[in-house]
Amino acid sequence: MLLQLLRIKNLALVEDLEWEISPGFTAITGETGAGKSIIIGALQLLLGERADKSLVRTGAEMCTVEAIFQGNDFAKWNAHFEESGIEPCDPDLILKRSLSLSGTNRQFINGSPTTLGNLKELGDDLVDLHGPHDHQSLLSPDRQLDLLDAFANAETAREEELDLLRHQVNEITSANLSAEEETQIESRYRLASNSRRLIEIASGVATKLSEADDAILSRLGETQKLLHELEKLDPAMAPAANTHETAVVELSEIARDLSRYAENLDLDPEQLSAIEQRISLFESLKRKYGTTISEVIAFGERAAERMRKIEGRDEELQRLTNEIATLEVDLRQTGERLRKLRTKAAPKLSEMVRRNLRDLGFKQSQFEARMNETLAARASGFDAVELLFSPNPGEPLKPMRAIASSGEISRLMLAIKSALAAQDAVPLLVFDEIDANVGGEIAHAVGARMRELAKRHQVLCITHLPPVAAAATSQFVVMKEVRGGRTFTQLREVSGKARREEIARMLGGKSDEALQLAATMLDHR
Repeated sequence: MLLQLLRIKNLALVEDLEWEISPGFTAITGETGAGKSIIIGALQLLLGERADKSLVRTGAEMCTVEAIFQGNDFAKWNAHFEESGIEPCDPDLILKRSLSLSGTNRQFINGSPTTLGNLKELGDDLVDLHGPHDHQSLLSPDRQLDLLDAFANAETAREEELDLLRHQVNEITSANLSAEEETQIESRYRLASNSRRLIEIASGVATKLSEADDAILSRLGETQKLLHELEKLDPAMAPAANTHETAVVELSEIARDLSRYAENLDLDPEQLSAIEQRISLFESLKRKYGTTISEVIAFGERAAERMRKIEGRDEELQRLTNEIATLEVDLRQTGERLRKLRTKAAPKLSEMVRRNLRDLGFKQSQFEARMNETLAARASGFDAVELLFSPNPGEPLKPMRAIASSGEISRLMLAIKSALAAQDAVPLLVFDEIDANVGGEIAHAVGARMRELAKRHQVLCITHLPPVAAAATSQFVVMKEVRGGRTFTQLREVSGKARREEIARMLGGKSDEALQLAATMLDHR
C-alpha cells in the first residue's frame, strides 16, 4: 500500500499543493515556522480527526484535502464499502475531506459521501501518526493485544447469528403480512388519496339521478306513467313501456351504488394515515428482505426455520447444550494455547523493544508487555495486555498512554514499530517531533531505524535532525514566502547539490565544512 498523492487547497498557509510521494523513507525539513505541521494537519483531516473552519485559508470559502492510495489488496475494505454503499477501489483508494466557512463539512471515499466514523475507521488501518497528536493506534489496550498476537502469530474466533435471526423473524411476523394485502392496500391508497374528487363525482351523479328537485328518476316516473297509458290505448307499445321501466330500475340501482360508493370513500384523516403507515411498512420490509411482500414472507419463513433449528426442539436444545459444553472445553483449550503463545512472546517482544530503545538513547529505560487474565472469555481469549514504559532509572513503569513527552512517545513508537516491522500491517507511518532532546549518535540511530522500517512500510518524517534527513531515500523542503502581502507555504523536493545545501543549513550554515559533512552523511546512508 502506498500513499501516492496528497492534494491540499486553501488549508492554513497552503493555497494549492499537489505532492507526489515516493515509496520508502521521505524526510520533510524546513525552517521553523515554515508550515511543516500543515502536512500533519492535512493527514489528520483525512483520517477523520475533528476540525473547524479556522483551518480555511484567509480569503477562501472552503479548504479541501485529498489523498490517493495505490495497492493491490483492497478486498477487505471493498467488502465493507459494499455494505456501506460506497464505491469500491477501482483501482485506487481515494479519500477527500472538505471544510467550508458556512459550516458544511463533507467527506468522501472513492467519490461516495461517507461518515466521519467510516473515514476514521479506515484511517486507523491506513496510517499511524506518531507525535503530539491522538491518532496513535498502539495507545489502545485492544490494539496492544493485537500487537502481541501479531508478534506471536496468534488468531481469534467467530461470531453468532441468533440475535439477527430473532430480530428478522420478529420484524416480519409482527407485520401480519399476506401476499394479497399488498395489492389491496395499494389500490385502496390510490382511491383514498383521490377520495375528495371521487366523492364529488359520485355524489354529483347520484344527486342528479335521484335527489335533486328535478332529478332524472323523478322525471322518468312521469314518462313511465304516460307510457303505461299509451300501452293501454295501443298494446303494440308494450315493449317500449317495458324497456323504459327496466331503464328506470337500472338507473335507480346506479344511484344507490354511487351513494354507497361515496360513503365508503369518505375516509377521515386517521384512516388515511393508517393506510399510509401500512404502505410505508411494506416498503421498509421490501428494502430489507425482498422485492415483493411474497418474497418478504418467504424470507421470514426461512429465518424462522433457521431459528427453530438453533433454539427450537428439546432434542435440538440438548444437542446444543452438549455442543456448548464441548465448545467451552475447546474455548478453554484454545485460550490456553493463546496464553502460552503470548506468554512466550511477551518477554521476547519486551527485550527486543528494550534493545531498540537503548539504540535510540534510552540507555537505562524499562519496557514490559505485561499480561493479565480476564474473568470472562472474549473473542481475543482470556488475556489482556498493557504496554508499560519507564524512560529513566528509579521511575515506575507506566502505561504508554500516560507518557507526557511527545519526544519520548515518538521514539518509543519507533522502537516498537522496529520490533514489529514484519507483522505490522499499517502501510504508512508518520513521525513528527521525534527529534525532541535527541542529537549525536542517537540521531544517526533514529535515521537508521526509519530507513530499516521503510523496507516494509512507507515512512514520512518531519525532522530537524540532519542525520535523520540524510538517511531518507527522498527529501522535501517546506518553504514560506510572502507575495503581495500574503504568506504562502510551498513544498519542493531537493536532490544532489540542493539536498547537500539543505542538510548543511540544518547543520548550522552553508560553510565548506558544513557542505562537506552533509555530503559525507548522504554518502554513508
